[in-house]
Amino acid sequence: QVQLVESGGGLVQPGGSLRLSCVASGSIFSIKNMGWYRQAPGKQRELVAQITSAGVTTYADSVKGRFTISANNAKNTVYLQMNSLKPEDTAVYYCNAYKTLAFYWGQGTQVTVSS
Repeated sequence: QVQLVESGGGLVQPGGSLRLSCVASGSIFSIKNMGWYRQAPGKQRELVAQITSAGVTTYADSVKGRFTISANNAKNTVYLQMNSLKPEDTAVYYCNAYKTLAFYWGQGTQVTVSS
């Protein structure tokens, strides 16, 4: 089992920044990639950004150039730096970890972008 704990969400004005953190614990060996998903009210959960164990990153088109995913392997932590936030970025953000045949999720952290 892998446990994931997110932090860093909150209320921010349009154009502002937030940094989300996700700490992984438990059976973290053999994690192939970690990522951030988000789910807005009435919408499906969508991939925001992902980083592989080799450090390869991918982003949703809607966040390219504004969000950056990174990892600190020594701290078993993945970050999502979010800049130039827009109201449409408002959602619950979930950390995800993938091992062969298994997905793990955090409890989610709310991000609200509003003036």
